[in-house]
Amino acid sequence: MSVWRRKPIDAFHADAKKSELNRVLTKWGLTSLGIGAIIGGGIFTLTGIAAHDYAGPALAISFILAGIACTFAALCYAEFSSILPVEGSAYAYSYGTVGELFAWFIGWNLVLEYMMGATTVAVSWSGYFEKLLGLFGIRLPLWMANDPVTASEKLHNAEVMTKISNLMASSADFITLKAQALKMGIEETYFAHWKTLEDVSKSVKDHTLADLQAHYSSIELPQLFGFSFAFNLPAVLITIIVTYILVKGIKEAAKTNNLIVIIKVAVVLFVIIMGAFYIDTNNWFPFIPERIVDAKGVGHFGWGGIGTAASIVFFAYIGFDAVSTQAGEAINPKKDVPFAIVMSLMICTLLYILVSLVLTGMQRYDVLDTKAPVASAFASIGQPWAVYLITIAAVAGLTSVMMVMMLGQTRIFLGMSKDGLLPRKLFGQLHPKFKTPFRSTVFIGVIIAIVAALTPIDKVSEMCSMGTLLAFSMVCIAVWILRVREPNLDRPYKTPYLPVVASLGVIANLALMSQVRIGTWYAFIIWGVLGILVYFLYSRKHSKLHPGNEDKE
Repeated sequence: MSVWRRKPIDAFHADAKKSELNRVLTKWGLTSLGIGAIIGGGIFTLTGIAAHDYAGPALAISFILAGIACTFAALCYAEFSSILPVEGSAYAYSYGTVGELFAWFIGWNLVLEYMMGATTVAVSWSGYFEKLLGLFGIRLPLWMANDPVTASEKLHNAEVMTKISNLMASSADFITLKAQALKMGIEETYFAHWKTLEDVSKSVKDHTLADLQAHYSSIELPQLFGFSFAFNLPAVLITIIVTYILVKGIKEAAKTNNLIVIIKVAVVLFVIIMGAFYIDTNNWFPFIPERIVDAKGVGHFGWGGIGTAASIVFFAYIGFDAVSTQAGEAINPKKDVPFAIVMSLMICTLLYILVSLVLTGMQRYDVLDTKAPVASAFASIGQPWAVYLITIAAVAGLTSVMMVMMLGQTRIFLGMSKDGLLPRKLFGQLHPKFKTPFRSTVFIGVIIAIVAALTPIDKVSEMCSMGTLLAFSMVCIAVWILRVREPNLDRPYKTPYLPVVASLGVIANLALMSQVRIGTWYAFIIWGVLGILVYFLYSRKHSKLHPGNEDKE
């Protein structure tokens, strides 16, 4: 039977009627879930990575580009969610319109979006929690708060900064300092952002071995089989806590999320208003730093860097997508899900742009902390009381982001297991008391904990963005196909100027994919090939649409 077989629209509505999930979410509850997912990963985490490594002060442009690409996809999602108000998100939408293989591939890539998204947030949560402990005088060893790669990089960077700091005492000018540093074997890329001794001094400050030793109880990395060993313990602990909350039930998760969202929005407004008084406009120049290529051949800054940064921060916009995965638990999904999708996106896009301008104005982009940029920016202006407030809010805020990400992943797996494409006993069985897919939740929690403990945040976030961008492009195509194939379907919400919106959505999302680093593309292709193999080896013959499987549970 064809791999393009489609699940009838009537079957989705039948599934929705048979669903055992509790319908407790209002339109503002859904909007709160969207804001809970959107605010956090972008503002509290990826602003540091994207500004420090790729866009500089032009990060605001990156957020605008990502927001535009996201808006087109959001409008298409809104129409789909009004037609098919079931859990499964883009996977479900594609299954009813394009075909099974197309839907499977989207579902497979949504694993990157949600599971790797939750992993990224777990690592970021660890960075803020580490900073929070430090505020109370509690320090962890370097090897217990970072993955192996990040721990080694921190140690190496601190050693380099110490050497440069020592050289500054005997260097009369910048050219002499650079020449002496290069003779010592220090990589030239360290000098790419610097033009004067003052620039060097600003970057070296607080980043030497002495500073690293003050931050951690120990900077020694234990050896395991001849390799330096480290693992991110806080990231593992928060994953366990969130997994427990989600197993308990959606109502408990939603209540927790609503409270945290109020705290987060209040703190984000505080960052924008308070930070505006400490902006040094000199930090915005050059607004678009000169393009450079490092020793590994990776490009940074310039317009290419702005594009790469946009593809990275795009991860932070997937909150509206998470709204669509909760349709099975919405009281009035046909009206409330489209409303929540558009509203959460509009609110958060504006906040992102403002925060990125404030942060890069408060602190030079090349010294922004990549794990806890907001807290580090306020620490740099001598406002320790604000650091307490922001760090506590970030820890709480990132918890809610992670909660929504993991919630979305389990509901997508639930939808796929109902269709027979994944084992129902693992991914589709609900807890008899809590009515949650508890086995799937625990399984996902274990994977996230392992990856978060051992993987650098930038690698995980880029893979997440790739999965998201492809899924958004495919949704734009699928909603257009459905409009042509079944023009008479009841559509409580219709995307305006669909041919234009869908076309621009595909172009914008594919353009952002083209800016992702080549190494991420290789990993993404391997992941895609693996997904196709799983489909043909397991999912195709176990599908409910496969001959003989129609009545199987």
